[in-house]
Amino acid sequence: MKVRKAVIPAAGLGTRFLPATKAQPKVMLPVIDIPAIQLVVEEAARGGIEDVLIVTGRGQRAIEDHFDRNLELERFLEDKAKFDELKRIRQISDMAEVHYIRQKEALGLGHAISVAQAHVGDEPFAVMLGDDLIHPSEPLLGQMLRSHDTFGRSVIAAMEVSKQDISLYGCIQAEPFEEHLVRILSIIEKPSPEEAPSNLAVIGRYVFTPEIFDALRRTTPGRAGEIQLTDAINLLAQEQAVYAYRFEGRRFDVGNPLDYLKATVELGAERDDLGPEFRAWLAQFVQREKLV
Repeated sequence: MKVRKAVIPAAGLGTRFLPATKAQPKVMLPVIDIPAIQLVVEEAARGGIEDVLIVTGRGQRAIEDHFDRNLELERFLEDKAKFDELKRIRQISDMAEVHYIRQKEALGLGHAISVAQAHVGDEPFAVMLGDDLIHPSEPLLGQMLRSHDTFGRSVIAAMEVSKQDISLYGCIQAEPFEEHLVRILSIIEKPSPEEAPSNLAVIGRYVFTPEIFDALRRTTPGRAGEIQLTDAINLLAQEQAVYAYRFEGRRFDVGNPLDYLKATVELGAERDDLGPEFRAWLAQFVQREKLV
């Protein structure tokens, strides 16, 4: 069955970006002039996703407003003959059919996925973390969807990280399967470098079969009473094949201030409207720093 739907968990508090996230969702922080979550929805649309469910929390109406029409703004832009800006604004609400559901309690990523079951139904679906950006030139989601179409099983995105950083991720023990794909034998949440079975880390792109919902129901809460998605994936992998797609491209965790800066610089340097002047300034900045 073709994957038509994506779920974007966006209810996190964004504590690493306080005070900026005190009154706005972390996924609405702009990468230059585009909110991070819009970049994720654009990626979903490029992958052929037609229906997006965003899981929100309290105080996150800004997300809904962003993907809604703003007729007053559109009329203003039209009256001022700002037709390029008008086109960009209208495209936001036309990318996909966007729906919302509230996660009433902060009970972890696994719980956020579980509240999407009524919307997803008995279909395979994608999960895309709202603060995990894949460079627009990288067709990661499309490659994962093709792997799902071929084998009919869940596919998790993964990439190699340093041994020191593996404690920040879900860590995969796997066996080779085919080019770019491995079969998951087990997966554990944020192991110490000494306990980690590999340096293959889960990143924020998933394609799930609907059996993940049953695995989530059978997953017991872990630390802080949260239902870990990693534990549910591990349970599913003991019962049926679950694959990991080894990603080697460009990815930014924009929930992390340093990666947020890297994404802003790299994507800004590549833009036709900003890139030439920005790259020239960067070169001057680097030269000036060498002289200090």
